[in-house]
Amino acid sequence: MPTRSLRPLALTGAVTVVSVGLLVLAVGQGWLGADVGRGANFCEHPRDGHVKQPANSFSNLGFVVAGLLIAWHAGRADRLGEVLPRHRGLATAYACVVVLLGPASAAMHATQSEWGGHLDMLSMYLVASFSAGYALMRWVGQGRVFFAQLFSLFVAGCELVGLYDGRVPVVDFAGNVAFAVLLLTAVVMEVRLWRRRADGLRTDLRWGAGALGSILLAFTIWNVTKSAWCDPHSLIQGHAVWHLLCAVAAYLMFRLWASERTRQSPTGSIGPAGTG
Repeated sequence: MPTRSLRPLALTGAVTVVSVGLLVLAVGQGWLGADVGRGANFCEHPRDGHVKQPANSFSNLGFVVAGLLIAWHAGRADRLGEVLPRHRGLATAYACVVVLLGPASAAMHATQSEWGGHLDMLSMYLVASFSAGYALMRWVGQGRVFFAQLFSLFVAGCELVGLYDGRVPVVDFAGNVAFAVLLLTAVVMEVRLWRRRADGLRTDLRWGAGALGSILLAFTIWNVTKSAWCDPHSLIQGHAVWHLLCAVAAYLMFRLWASERTRQSPTGSIGPAGTG
């Protein structure tokens, strides 16, 4: 019977405890700076007290749950497909990145501070850079060193793009454009990897379709609830739904990667039939 390693869950759990603990201290002690209205464009009216936007803040627990679920799956190598186990530590690293999305985004919504906004954008850059970097690493047949180089380059590039402070149609900020471009890169490369089939490795695209559908629905809600369907004093916020759907997408993306294995035709030879 396959054994489960608790190391991924322990490491991700430690990241969760430290990052959430630091967030609580930062919010309580005002470490992130004054309220400058960062994130105020996402409908929810700021409340008195430490947490300015409770719905948009606490909905980020979805990322923490998703990251811990990923870590739980990562403890069973037999459930990680054939590719992820070859790159030791990447599944756990992704779990930690997903967890960090939670407190980083909550830092902005809880404080509406400038530093909170920077943390929010950085966490988005991290997960998008991971997705694009992992797809490109597999496309060119390289390993973790190449991935780390791509990942660092993408994050740095996002930070540079994000320095532009002008308004951008539809997505508001230049940093959001960089985030979207990296996610689009990941989607295109995952489809191309599936179509290539040269080594017989195939992912189950149903997981990818679920992830893409979740993020597209989240983006639609992100847009329409900023103005048209906005109720500033409600605890049911469209942006909170965006957080929850993005957490679902992050989890489903991992399941796509974990489904990658050699597919067999009905005759026993490697073949292209089916997606699952």
